[in-house]
Amino acid sequence: MMDIHQILKKLPHRYPFLLVDRVLEIDKGKSIKALKNVTINEPFFNGHFPYRPVMPGVLMLEAMAQAAALLAFDAAGVEMDDKTVYYFAGIDAARFKRPVEPGDQLILDVVLDRARAGIYKFKGVTRVAGELACEAELMCTMRTVA
Repeated sequence: MMDIHQILKKLPHRYPFLLVDRVLEIDKGKSIKALKNVTINEPFFNGHFPYRPVMPGVLMLEAMAQAAALLAFDAAGVEMDDKTVYYFAGIDAARFKRPVEPGDQLILDVVLDRARAGIYKFKGVTRVAGELACEAELMCTMRTVA
């Protein structure tokens, strides 16, 4: 388990772009289960959509990527620093199955498929109350910058 204080030490993201509130389970080098509490106070709801607030699909993918980053940093034994960045390298087979609305709790399940030469491939799903909301294959890379 990881609370928000531990997550803030491991990810560079901050409000309003930090999309993981808690890590529920982590199986080192294999999988992670995390959650995002979706509230009406999210800044994106002002415009998406004012009459029927729905979490943008791209932010569900970003939440999965942030959970994947926590898994990758944990697996590699790497701590976040000013010289380490973690980027999306690709997204495949993204599918959106149900809208995510204020009050929902998004459960992020991400499995590490493979890691080679600094490229990580994951399979991720998000669920609300056990119901599939989004699924995708994610590729991410960890890089050191000057």
